[in-house]
Order: sequence, then C-alpha cells, then structure tokens
Amino acid sequence: MVNEAVLTMLKKYQLNNVQDYENALKEIIQEIALLGLWRAKFFEHALFYGGSALRILFDLNRYSEDLDFSLLKPQADFKIDRYQNALVTELRGFGFDVIFEQKQKSLSAIDSAFLKANTMAHFIKVNAQVKTHADAKLQIKLEVDRDPPQGFTTQTKIQIFPIAYSVVTMTLPDLFAGKMHAILCRERIHNVKGRDFYDLVWYVRNSVPLRLSYLSTKMHQTKNLADDQKLTADQFRKIFTARINAVDFKMASADVLPFLRSQQERDELQFWSKDFFAATILSKMSFID
Repeated sequence: MVNEAVLTMLKKYQLNNVQDYENALKEIIQEIALLGLWRAKFFEHALFYGGSALRILFDLNRYSEDLDFSLLKPQADFKIDRYQNALVTELRGFGFDVIFEQKQKSLSAIDSAFLKANTMAHFIKVNAQVKTHADAKLQIKLEVDRDPPQGFTTQTKIQIFPIAYSVVTMTLPDLFAGKMHAILCRERIHNVKGRDFYDLVWYVRNSVPLRLSYLSTKMHQTKNLADDQKLTADQFRKIFTARINAVDFKMASADVLPFLRSQQERDELQFWSKDFFAATILSKMSFID
C-alpha cells in the first residue's frame, strides 16, 4: 500500500480512466520528488522551472511530464545522480517502488535522468478501478541545466502536499522569458510543442509581463541574437510574428490535447491559429526590461 498522504492527494483528481490515473500518479511522484530534493538541500544550488513548475507551483491547468531544473550558477561537473538516494528513499517512503536511471552522458549542458515505476503495480496499490499493460511504466524525466545564463530573479514557494516544504523557482516574468525562448528558438520548428503555446496563453491571461532582458540573455547564449544586440519590444514582435507564421497549429493542438483536464480547455484549442497568436495574444502581451 502507498502512504495515506498519497491517497489524500489522489482525491483532488477526477479519475475516470487509465490516462487520468497515470497523469495523477505522475504528478504525485513529481511532488514527492521535489520534497526529497528539498530534504537533500538541492534548492540551495538549483531552482525549479518549466511547465511542471507552472503546474505545481502556480496552478497551471494542464499536466506536465518532466521536472526541469536550472543551477543557480554554472557548474560543469554537476550530476543529478548525487541526489539518487534522496529521491528513491523519499518516494519509497510514500510507497512508490521506483528506480533511478541516469541518462547516457552527452556533450550537452543538460544533465538528465529518469524516475521509473511499474504502472499496473501502483494502480493496484491505490485501488484504481482500471487496468493497463503489465509492463507499462510511469516515467518522469529530470533535467538540470548546468550552464544557465545569468540575470534571472528567484522566489521561494511553500508547498503543503504531501507535507510542507519549499521550492526555489524564478519569478513569473523570468519563467515567461524561458518559455518564450523555447517558442522562438527550438531548433526544429516541425517539432511543435503545443504545450509551449498553451503556457503562453496562460501567461498572457494572467497578465504576466515578459522580461525582455532575460529573454535577450538566453538568446545571446544560444546565438539566436547577436551579442551586441539588445532585444526591444518592437524587435520581439517581429521575431515572434515570423515564428508564429511557421507553426502548424493543428499539430500544436494535437500535442497539448492529452495534457488537458477538461472539455472546456479542449474547446479553447479551436481558436488556435496564426491570427490568434500573432494578433490577439501578441496585442495583449506586456513587457518589462
């Protein structure tokens, strides 16, 4: 059996099918993993960002698969496997039988690993009224940026599930800049991440300004902006519009659809188009330096 706290956390979800249970259990594993990292003082060296940070810390209304982190300062020899025991011990303490699997090393500045658990075994543990394949896996990817551009601001968020703990993250304008960098600078435009555009709408709907100085710094690092060029609001609008014109929004909608929780959210996707993002969304964006 899993810990009673896990069963309590499950009560906040609508659980009607296999996908609902998988998404809920993945998210609970994510939250317990964050607790384990907090106990191990990981957030003295790193912060939590990306879609899962928006979801867990700021109530973004979509599921997210991965846990993305950035070191507070560049550290080329950092390895996430230093925290393997802390993660596995914490999760097993709540009844999750997980394994930690280090991703094969590469020349990238991103250090990666996976947390994996058997799906069916955990469905049984939580008395789920659904079945899946015996070898199905709950899998969560962890990524740490070892060479982050500087210039971001941080804040600390207190979480209360499964118990009280704290997480360091960026302020929302800097998180927005990170998301916008992903939208503008992904290497393969045909690898459309509809989740990025869903998050963009969330930022605009919540009146979060885009911090141009941090976006500029990230674009300098990835060579998407000349070193001597400072990104202005007008320049951003031109770059953003050009990028939007190259996006297949049918593909983007298909990407985000499995991560949405309600029919109302799915219905909003019918408005996604080049005009919607290049006119409506862009017109409602605000900027800070």
